[in-house]
Amino acid sequence: MAREKPKKNPAGQIFSVRGFKAAGIGAGIKRNGAKDLALILSDSPATVAGVFTKSAVRAAPVLLDIERIKRGTSRGVVVNSGNANACTGRRGLKDAEAIVTFAEKALGLKNGELLVASTGVIGVPLPAEKIRSSLPALFQNLKPSGWTDAAEAIRTTDAFPKIAFAKKRIPGGRTISLLGMAKGAGMICPSMATMLAFFATDAPLTAASLKKALVTSVEKSFNRITVDNDTSTNDTVLIFANGLAGGSPLKPGGSGYAVFSKLLDELSLRLSHMIVKDGEGATRFIEIEVFGAKSRKDAELAAFLVKTAFFGADPNWGRVMAALGSSGADFRQDRVDIYFDGIKVVKDGMDAGKEKQAARAIKKKEVRLRVDLKRGKSSSLKLWTSDLSYDYVRINSSYRS
Repeated sequence: MAREKPKKNPAGQIFSVRGFKAAGIGAGIKRNGAKDLALILSDSPATVAGVFTKSAVRAAPVLLDIERIKRGTSRGVVVNSGNANACTGRRGLKDAEAIVTFAEKALGLKNGELLVASTGVIGVPLPAEKIRSSLPALFQNLKPSGWTDAAEAIRTTDAFPKIAFAKKRIPGGRTISLLGMAKGAGMICPSMATMLAFFATDAPLTAASLKKALVTSVEKSFNRITVDNDTSTNDTVLIFANGLAGGSPLKPGGSGYAVFSKLLDELSLRLSHMIVKDGEGATRFIEIEVFGAKSRKDAELAAFLVKTAFFGADPNWGRVMAALGSSGADFRQDRVDIYFDGIKVVKDGMDAGKEKQAARAIKKKEVRLRVDLKRGKSSSLKLWTSDLSYDYVRINSSYRS
């Protein structure tokens, strides 16, 4: 399977959210001249919430945003690709702050109203002057329909830009819009969010309510995907809510908040699946479900299973059993059942005699692996991953060149 290509919107829809503009241009950060600088801007102060990498090595923009986001409001974010501005010391922090300060002054914003994000090569100083000199052109390209350009500009090894959009009527007659865009294809492993993702909505929410919804959605989507078991230094998910849909803030426990949360869950899941399907060198999209675990923690430990056999479409259940054994999950070997696309290949920890049928089943581009630990009745967990192919090694062997 070639890496998945973007699907055209059948209605030819132009993505936009009331009160937001976006842009994406080439600033010369990438050697190939592709778009590499983006901006998301709200016409008015927006409530903001974010989730960031749990890595002990954090990029300068992550450190800056963690402090700025405490105010609970923001006007938007400047994003560059091609350079991570990570492991760049004090210079990296100064460069990140200088870029957003220049942008704030040029746009007539208050100090601290813009956030910043970066993605790309680690350990290389940010070309701050190149970015700064490109900002006026970026501002000129801002428009309500500029999301496709912005999504293109945040790509690194991504095969395609990733955007999800939806509208929904909430109780009271209001219609809310939510748009999300993400980048990610490598360094994908649950330890917060494992990529960059940005959401914009016209729904009215407080910072606390917005953060609650975001954390819940990230846990069920971006924290349930893995490509190569690497967590990045720059992982960031931001959501901006400008409230232009009108009305009082949506509160947890209310029907309007429930509608918004479900919408955010759906778009987060769609974007996270796009990331897995775009996994570097991926040929298969794999859903792993562990059920019958003694606890949720055991389900989580067991779910991050071996990936090696999927590329060759080999129903090598022995690798799955071996991975379970080293996972730390509480289970009994003689009670485990394993299914490849609905075909039971292991019964009570032993060969079920269905390997030939399973081999045919998992030649598909989307494969489902189910593991029943038979230790509990309620604890289960799903995650999504891709196989590792020769192309994964090829892509990462020359990423910096």
